[in-house]
Amino acid sequence: MFPSLKAMDGSVQSMSSDYPAIGQLYHQHSRQVLATLIRLLGDFELAEEAMQEAFAAAVRQWPEEGRPDNPVAWLIRAGHHKGIDHIRRGQTARRYSHLMAVDEENSEAAAPEGIEDDQLRLLFICCHPALSLDARVALTLREMCGLTTEQVASALLQKPATLAQRIVRAKKKIREAGIPYEVPEPRQLAERLPGVLRVIYLVFNEGYSRSDGDSLVDVSLSGEAIRLAEVLARLLPEGEVFGLLSLMLLHDSRRSAREDEQGDLITLEDQDRSRWDQKQIELGLKWLEQALARTPASPYTLQASIAAVHAQARRAEDTDWRRIARLYDALYRQHPSPVIALNHAVAVAMRDEPEAGLALLDGLLGNKEILTYHLFHAARADLLRRAGDFESAIVAYQRALELATQGPERRFLKRRLQSLSGGV
Repeated sequence: MFPSLKAMDGSVQSMSSDYPAIGQLYHQHSRQVLATLIRLLGDFELAEEAMQEAFAAAVRQWPEEGRPDNPVAWLIRAGHHKGIDHIRRGQTARRYSHLMAVDEENSEAAAPEGIEDDQLRLLFICCHPALSLDARVALTLREMCGLTTEQVASALLQKPATLAQRIVRAKKKIREAGIPYEVPEPRQLAERLPGVLRVIYLVFNEGYSRSDGDSLVDVSLSGEAIRLAEVLARLLPEGEVFGLLSLMLLHDSRRSAREDEQGDLITLEDQDRSRWDQKQIELGLKWLEQALARTPASPYTLQASIAAVHAQARRAEDTDWRRIARLYDALYRQHPSPVIALNHAVAVAMRDEPEAGLALLDGLLGNKEILTYHLFHAARADLLRRAGDFESAIVAYQRALELATQGPERRFLKRRLQSLSGGV
């Protein structure tokens, strides 16, 4: 019987005082080991169990025998052997009969050559379009990021039992549908890559601006999304990957300035820009430079370019709204969505005058989707406030408050309503 992931974590932590290198190795390389074991053993659950057993063996053996020269290779080979042993047990031989051809002669295939390719394969299979979007996000967090089922459920505001069933169903579909464990060929890559980037950005957005609850930022989720993008940028140096990584770094650089000590929202124009992470901004701008050299008009690169304009403005009043409006216009021509139109309208209002933005927002009133989006009503309320139409602004703020679910945003809208109500 293999130990559970929670038990494995406990074993590693209990050894950390005597042999801290094992715990560090687990946190740094367990996903690499798992990705290769999935390729070698052909099954998610078996590979996870084998990986956990390999680390447990390291906890027992390395303090006495010494750390191997190539610890990752040792762990992969140990996990591979454990997996083969598990296959050969009578209880599971029938379930894994398709893997019985794997024998000791193939154990050298467990060498860490191509480990990075295995990580790329795992990311693409977790984000396979045959799976539902919710399943892709959950599976990516579980397998690529190494979060426990409980951690994923908490991050996505779901019940652990529901989340666990979703992951089990996703793995079953991968197995039964025979989804290949491979990186798409170049001709398919252009079609598949946007889906992978979408999952990563969804993880980031859920961490950067929680869809529900009292917390505005979940640092662990946004950090995991950035880490995934960094892995992808190293393994698959594509311009759109660089653009997404730049976008997330530039947004995340403002994280510590987005809330006050009470956890209340601080708008972009009121943020203390000295609290922005300048090293992160510098890194984001470097990735943007590489993205612009390859894909200057791609969606993530355009969005990163917008974030860069904000990042480079020392004061809110120094923001180049003319450039931002042009960038949103270019983005809308590629992807004419109502949300992009909303952001373009706000940029036009800041560039020209509130009435100019309101005229553009009025053109969206026939869109049913945007009318259920709380930020549309919040933006409209803000422009009405700036234009001096306080009564209409109050109505718009009230509608935004009805639709908002995030605690900090609701408190912000209530404060705006209170300030306006006193002046009407």
